[in-house]
Amino acid sequence: MAVRILTDSTADIPLEQAQALGISIVPLTVFFGEEAFLDGIQLDNAGFYARLQTSKLTPRTSQPTPAAFQEAYVQLIHEGADAILSVHVSSKLSGTYQSACNGRDSLPDEMKKIPIEMVDSETVSLGMGIAIMQAAREAREGLGFAEIKTNLLDRLSRTRLLFVLDTLEYLKRGGRVGGAQALLGNMLSIKPILSFKNGVIIAVEQPRTRSKAYGRIAQLVSEMKRLEQMAVIESDAEVGQQLAQALREVYAGDIPTYAFGAVIGTYAGPGTAGVAVVTAS
Repeated sequence: MAVRILTDSTADIPLEQAQALGISIVPLTVFFGEEAFLDGIQLDNAGFYARLQTSKLTPRTSQPTPAAFQEAYVQLIHEGADAILSVHVSSKLSGTYQSACNGRDSLPDEMKKIPIEMVDSETVSLGMGIAIMQAAREAREGLGFAEIKTNLLDRLSRTRLLFVLDTLEYLKRGGRVGGAQALLGNMLSIKPILSFKNGVIIAVEQPRTRSKAYGRIAQLVSEMKRLEQMAVIESDAEVGQQLAQALREVYAGDIPTYAFGAVIGTYAGPGTAGVAVVTAS
C-alpha cells in the first residue's frame, strides 16, 4: 500500500527535507497589506523576518482554501496514493484543519474510495513536524496505514513544545494569546516560557531574562522521563544557538535546528526560540 503524508506549512518542515521524505505541504498565506505570499514558497524565512522588522504593516495570515487541499489530494491520488494521512496545525489556532476536511469532503465520488485520515495535531511547528517526518519515513519503509497513524498519534502525545518569546506583542496583535492572556499586563518585563495544552497556548513560567528562560527550559527537559529526541526551532540563529547550548548541558544526543516559518513568525515574532522534546514510550 502506498501511504502518503500531507501537512501544512505551519509544520515548519524545510521544503527540501519534505521533498526527500515524500511529504506534501499545502502552504498558508502571509499578507503584508495587500501583498500576498505563499508561506515558504514566495517568501522565505530570511525575507520574512527582514520585512517584519522594517515594515510599518502588521502581517496577517490566511489558511489554505478547501480547493487548495482538494487539489493536493487529487495530485497524490494521481501519483498512486492508496491512503493519505493529513496532519495539521491545532484547529483552535487556525481554520486550516477544517479547510483540509472540507477539501477532502469535496473530492469526486470516485476518489473518495481512497482513505484520507485527518489529524488535528493540537500543536504547531515541530510539535507536529517531528511526528510527521517520522510518519513519512515509516510510509517509505512500507508500514501499513493504520500502524503509521497509530504511531503518529502516539508520538504526538509524547511531544512537548516549549518556547520563549522575546515579546508577547506579536501574539497579542494576532489574537493567538490563548492561555497566556494573563501575562499581557507584564509583557514588557518578562521572557515567557509558553507551551501547548489541549490545542491552545499556555503560560508555563515567567522568567525575567532570556538566559534564565533557557536555563529553566533545560531544567524542565532534564526532569522529563527518558528522552527519544529533540530539536530546536528558532526565528533567530543566535538565540537558537543559545537555547541549544543550554540544552546540551542536560542532553547528550543530537539537537538539530530548524527555522520558524513566516506564518509562525507572524505570531511569535523575532527573537523566538523553542524546543520540541519527544519522550520515550
